[in-house]
Amino acid sequence: MHRPKNDSTALREVSPTHVLPANREDTLSGGGELGARIRAYDWSKTSMGPIASWPQSLKTAVRILISSRYAMWMAWGADLPFLYNDTYAQMSLGKKHPWALGRPSREVWAEIWNEISPRISKVMDTGESTWDEGLLLFLERNGYTEETYHTFSYSPLIGDDGLIHGLFCVVMEETERVIGQRQLRSLRSLDAGLSARINEKDVLTAIQSSLNTNQRDLPFTLTYLFDGTKARLACATGIALGHVAAPKVMDLTLETEVWPVCNLLNQKVSSVVDIGERFGALPTGAWEKPPAQALLVPIKKQGQDTPAGMLVAALNPYRQLDAGYSGFVDLIAGQIAAGIASARAYEEERKRSEALAAIDRAKTAFFSNVSHEFRTPLTLMLGPTEDALATTEKSLRGEGLETVHRNQLRLLKLVNALLDFSRLEAGRITAVYRPTDLCANTMELASLFRSAMERAGITYIVQCAPLGQPVYVDHEMWEKIVLNLISNALKSTFEGYIAVRLTDQGNHVELTVEDTGTGIPEQDIGHIFERFRRVENARRRTHEGSGIGLALVHELLAMHGGRITVKSQTGKGTRFTVTLPYGNRHLPPDRIATQNDLVVPNTSREAFVQEALSWLPAYLAPDFLAHPAAPDDLDSAASLNLLTPTTEEKARVLLVDDNRDMREYVGRLLSSRFHVATAGNGWQALQKAKEYPPDLVLSDVMMPEMDGFHLLAALRENPSTASVPVVLLSARAGEDSLIEGMQSGADDYLVKPFTARELMARVGAHIKIARFRREALERESRLKLDLRQSEREQQRLLAVLDQSTDFIGLADLDARVLYVNSAARSMVGLSQSDDIFQL
Repeated sequence: MHRPKNDSTALREVSPTHVLPANREDTLSGGGELGARIRAYDWSKTSMGPIASWPQSLKTAVRILISSRYAMWMAWGADLPFLYNDTYAQMSLGKKHPWALGRPSREVWAEIWNEISPRISKVMDTGESTWDEGLLLFLERNGYTEETYHTFSYSPLIGDDGLIHGLFCVVMEETERVIGQRQLRSLRSLDAGLSARINEKDVLTAIQSSLNTNQRDLPFTLTYLFDGTKARLACATGIALGHVAAPKVMDLTLETEVWPVCNLLNQKVSSVVDIGERFGALPTGAWEKPPAQALLVPIKKQGQDTPAGMLVAALNPYRQLDAGYSGFVDLIAGQIAAGIASARAYEEERKRSEALAAIDRAKTAFFSNVSHEFRTPLTLMLGPTEDALATTEKSLRGEGLETVHRNQLRLLKLVNALLDFSRLEAGRITAVYRPTDLCANTMELASLFRSAMERAGITYIVQCAPLGQPVYVDHEMWEKIVLNLISNALKSTFEGYIAVRLTDQGNHVELTVEDTGTGIPEQDIGHIFERFRRVENARRRTHEGSGIGLALVHELLAMHGGRITVKSQTGKGTRFTVTLPYGNRHLPPDRIATQNDLVVPNTSREAFVQEALSWLPAYLAPDFLAHPAAPDDLDSAASLNLLTPTTEEKARVLLVDDNRDMREYVGRLLSSRFHVATAGNGWQALQKAKEYPPDLVLSDVMMPEMDGFHLLAALRENPSTASVPVVLLSARAGEDSLIEGMQSGADDYLVKPFTARELMARVGAHIKIARFRREALERESRLKLDLRQSEREQQRLLAVLDQSTDFIGLADLDARVLYVNSAARSMVGLSQSDDIFQL
């Protein structure tokens, strides 16, 4: 159906407004620069001939070519002379323009002829058009081989005679798009890889994995991280580790390193390095040609001028380093910097969290230990004092007074140590450094332990050679250093020797305290001078202690410009070495005394010695001979007799505590009502309990060799002691400690300090309960034995009745049949399986 002509939507016939004259050169008018060049070119020297001889079909094709704003080129004739338009010249030819005009196509694109000639032949031979999208072509249009990508189509050009005389190419260069997308994928991959990483090792793994995927833009990379004056290779891609271009470590201070890292640190900006002949053979990445240059980019550290590292990026040999390429490498370096900064921030936060947790654990352990340290002497001070107040005289004398005084000294020593440490922490402790005859001073301090060493059966060696000059020390501080080291040695040494030696070492003096004790485990040596640090589960004469002694020694020596080191081997002994420099130039001038003033000995000396003596067996107070008392039963053979059966009704109590004063005080309380034997630790108590099971065990919790919980478990596992009631004594107060004690199987849990009445009441109650339980078990056992005997008599009687041939039956008062023998069953017609209640 045709539309009416007056219809506004009807198609109009199109007629040309301007008809170009045939066979005239002005048919090629216009076309910009290339139009002018084509018209001016002497085409008679080519296979195309002069323009006047060109067929109309060729002129039409040229007209389309030069008038189009789309990039196009064409060729016509035997050797395919090259024609192109302005857009193509600007886009693809580079320095080949205008040389390429009229040249055979083979010459114009000689470098890619092997790629495009099959496509040209297909068009010329078959007349079939071609299509390629984003084809990689290495062009030499700017004086170097260049990586390019083109989308183009070849179409045949047909002459007036109907034959194919040439080809027409419409082309679009997509180099920037292809490379841009490739680089964007790399950046996205790196960002995705880094976003899920929280530690530096994983970040470096993500960097290596992401950069490995783009070896066209980055044939190989080296990521170095700076550590002081060293640059250490963190990760590499595209290059083998150990290659001359990939050193594991570089010195940041040397200008002769394989990479100019020193210049990078000075300039703090990126730099280009020619590497074509610098390293010899280099890896080529995704290409067949090795890179000729590398870009060194600083990996910046936020808020600091000094970079965190350096990225070495080998450059694509088929691209020049322009702003876009440099920006891409800078973005890579920026992402690496952000990833490493994030990982390090996380690691620092983790370390801070761990440090806070460690401090919290240390504080918890410290308060637990200090609680124990305070509660034990408080118990031994409050107990005798309350006992004295309960008397009519209200006076404290004899052993009770001595116990109170010793524990007052111990409490004073502990408080002084805590105050010293807190003042050290706050920087408020003051020292007065006096020129001192350190030989005489040290010998005097060491001699205080002579009696304790003899009582312990340990060889004590004190060798202090005269020094050529005085040593500047604070007397009170030096006293604490020496006394702490010797008392620690005594606490862990059970046999062998303890040696204290002071020697002149030229420019300094050296004090060594060496023992053949239990030693310090290797994993604890590095932490031995940390505050509140204690060696767990080590064999010691006592587990009492706040854990600040060695930390205090370390800090006091630091104030003297000295230091302390330790060497130890588990089971063989320990040696502490103290070094103090001569002279006073290392000390604050305002704290130096001009002369060795008279110094009054510190009362802490006596506290150290008294505490050391309390760890040893057969402890005697200084005035013991003037006030004789009963020998301690722990070391008396007669103590074992207290556990043997006697004619008396007194119960047997086994008292276990590593503090001798506590054993003596509680033992005196209990001995008025019970037979008491004592032990200094859980292992000794276990041996005694196995040999002579007691009626009750009263045990401290924190003890050396075997603590109260382990003793309790061992007692429960032994059938002979499994039912013995156990009461735990502890300085650990609070609901959690009580629950822990009861859940471990203890019968009761008594917190220090406690009163004598409470202790006696609880011990007496548990012994009574145990006796009632034992008597009930004995009665139950007797009843069960009687029942079994009765059942056996009944079985024998029934057997006799069953063998009788007489009719025998048994019935109760209600005439219910209880038994009939076999003869009776037979007479009434019942089988052995029939119920007798059928009668």
